[in-house]
Amino acid sequence: MEKGYVLITGADSGIGREFAKLFSAEGYRIILTARNREKLEKVSSALSTENRIIALDLSDATNCYRLLEETADLPIDIFVNNAGFGDFGLIDETDTAKALTMIDVNCKATLILVKEFIKRFKRTDRGQILTVASSAAFAPAPYMAEYYATKAFVLRLMLGYRQELLDEKSHVRISVLCPGPVKTNFENVANVKFTIKSLSAETVAAYAIKKMKHGKTVIVPGTMMKIAHVFSKVSNEKIAAKVLDKVAKNPDHVKK
Repeated sequence: MEKGYVLITGADSGIGREFAKLFSAEGYRIILTARNREKLEKVSSALSTENRIIALDLSDATNCYRLLEETADLPIDIFVNNAGFGDFGLIDETDTAKALTMIDVNCKATLILVKEFIKRFKRTDRGQILTVASSAAFAPAPYMAEYYATKAFVLRLMLGYRQELLDEKSHVRISVLCPGPVKTNFENVANVKFTIKSLSAETVAAYAIKKMKHGKTVIVPGTMMKIAHVFSKVSNEKIAAKVLDKVAKNPDHVKK
């Protein structure tokens, strides 16, 4: 029997691109979504199964609904909500407009798409949702406060949705991936350099798929981030913020 589709947002690079490759290797048909059509076409050419490109900017809520409309009649088995970005800098130096766009992508688009896919999946009582949050969701931090806050929103939203599905004894499953630094274009977009070792996007994507299939809800790849997750549960937010102050720095400062 032919497998259905996996819809992946932010599929033009990084973890999203690796998700596409790995799911395609398993025989799934792929729907690739991101802003950059040229990059999506490169990802598409590397896949071994049927795939479609839907180039959209999900910071515009209208495009979120357009994506839902364009995929309404397709047999989607898995929705991977991966699109997102961050920013780094002092409060009075970072761009407020960029922060608001970050909220549109990381929070608003996530809410629209995940909620609507839950409704869609509930009609057949099947389907899986994998949302990419971040280890940033575990505690507040300076210099990336807006980004950390968006990922905390994502994590809490997914956990709330998951519990409601469990209460209803639904077979729709939700997992949320919370990686630490990953070797992607994230650092360039966010203007940040992490001071701890980054994992490869392929390693993170493969680990996430494996854990999702085993029903894991909060997926934390890497020993360091697992320790950080435990630490966040036993420490207060003031201490956590001080520790996280050492994790990310401006690239120019790191070089000095």
